[in-house]
Amino acid sequence: MLSLVALGFTATSIGIIIFQIINKNIVDITESFNSEYDIDALKLAISAIIVCVPIFFIMTWQINKNLFLGLLDKNSGIRKWLTYFILFASSVVIIGYLISLIFNFLNGELSIKFILKTITAIIISGIVFSYYFYDIKRKIVEKTKSKISQIYFYGALLIIIATLISSIFFVESPQETRNKKQDYMVAEKIFNIKRAINSYYFSKKKLPENFEELLLGGFIQSENEIRNPKTKEKVEYKIISEDTYELCANFKTSNKNNHDEHYNYPNDQWFHDAGYQCIKKPVENNDVVAPILLNH
Repeated sequence: MLSLVALGFTATSIGIIIFQIINKNIVDITESFNSEYDIDALKLAISAIIVCVPIFFIMTWQINKNLFLGLLDKNSGIRKWLTYFILFASSVVIIGYLISLIFNFLNGELSIKFILKTITAIIISGIVFSYYFYDIKRKIVEKTKSKISQIYFYGALLIIIATLISSIFFVESPQETRNKKQDYMVAEKIFNIKRAINSYYFSKKKLPENFEELLLGGFIQSENEIRNPKTKEKVEYKIISEDTYELCANFKTSNKNNHDEHYNYPNDQWFHDAGYQCIKKPVENNDVVAPILLNH
């Protein structure tokens, strides 16, 4: 049972990694949000492979060893049940993707991205199906080494290693991830400050002179709402005109190339460079998203 779980995670994770590499390199404006590059899904798949692949190969090796030594009956009920379940699941995946492929073709939505993903899913499922179909049909297993099983073993290992190595070129370092998350929190602070300034303006008919007026008026609850959560630096506020202001902060990274990554910035995302950056904003209704003007 453990080998079945490990197999499921391994096959799924390989598919996810290849899918995300396809998403990263092939952009299709007609694709849905779920077809965008998701770096968190890539990291989760890498983690699953690192944990599950050793478990799967060790368990498979142990099962084959017991079959070879005659300690495990090749016709045992549990072995047959697990094998047929794997064959069934693989068949469902293959049939499902073939149906989806034909449907998308007839619906005029067939894309290179979808075709590559379909081929990937069918190949992975096909490899799993063909191996276990061969394995369950073997007549002699005791005291017999199968060359075909060895080919599948080393072939699968090669595919997994190649996939894992390829994924390294698309995943960021843990430090870069921390920096991006910190920048996201700063951007979120700016977004909330912007809303507080807008509320103040529509209530008082003027811009606040400073953040203290927002605090005294209850538009923000504490100074923590205007500080970088990591460095404790204050976001800077400057009045440009009667209805225009500027908010400035330091960022560790640029997010201008992250439009295809799921970091879930606020609705009116501010694309910024690394370093000291300012955003110039006109006063606006909080329920209406206005264009963003950048000032470096």
